[in-house]
Amino acid sequence: MRFDLVDLQLFIAVADSRSITRGADRTHLALASASERIKGLEEALGVTLLKRGRRGVELTAAGESLLDHARLVIHNVEAMRGDLARFASGVRASVHLLANTVGLAEHLPKALAAFLRDNPDINIDVEERESIDIAAAIAAGAAELGFAAEHALPDNVERFVFGEDRLVLVTARRGPFATRRQIDFQEVAGHDFVGLTQATALQLHIAKYAARLGMRLHVRARLRDFDAICRLVAAGVGIAVVPEAAAQRCRRSMPIMMVRMRDAFANRKLVICARSFKALPRPAKLLVEHLRAAAS
Repeated sequence: MRFDLVDLQLFIAVADSRSITRGADRTHLALASASERIKGLEEALGVTLLKRGRRGVELTAAGESLLDHARLVIHNVEAMRGDLARFASGVRASVHLLANTVGLAEHLPKALAAFLRDNPDINIDVEERESIDIAAAIAAGAAELGFAAEHALPDNVERFVFGEDRLVLVTARRGPFATRRQIDFQEVAGHDFVGLTQATALQLHIAKYAARLGMRLHVRARLRDFDAICRLVAAGVGIAVVPEAAAQRCRRSMPIMMVRMRDAFANRKLVICARSFKALPRPAKLLVEHLRAAAS
């Protein structure tokens, strides 16, 4: 079985673009050379990887399997190159961690700060993503670790519970729903909202749920910080949906009220996830051990 990294990079590009021509262009190969490499891959593996048609190519079942493995191989090679490059610059290792909005804002900072303090030779590259995107990236081997809502994960992704995240409605102390203890999200239709910026994972989660209910949120202001959101709510600008931990913290210093939502989307288990914890590089394993301890 003979093929190289260029073959795998080409195959990923072809699969993503559904075209050998565009795949060749993305990997800076001549079309004839790209076609020959794809043919060589199929001969080496003894299977048909692509269904060729007038509108491009489609992956066979074998092609889908190879794509998963190819992404993982390329990710591991890039991680290896990055770690070795950091040796030359005096930094020994780095861990790539994907996290949703709530994880970045409320749950991870304290745990990551302690880990970085105790492990000065390890860097952490944290990237904010929506939980569904995190699940896909972990399953495809495009990232080492994820911090996501458990409901978004497929069965083949390993995980352990880090904590629970309940979303609550916050309103001014004299605002709408201030006297309520529980509420259905659909009841807030038509009210002014203060929300997160549209790029944040949590705002996407809220917006998608509202869309499923046929609601259109009237957002008067968008901010990236839960404290700032609660300050505008306290000033009567609108209501907001925020993590319970953030609401409880802000309620100590701001005139706001918390209202629990009965909707299932408001109750989420937050997990640390990986394709395989045993297969992680040692720096990532050290971080996992630290997060397990922080979660207990």
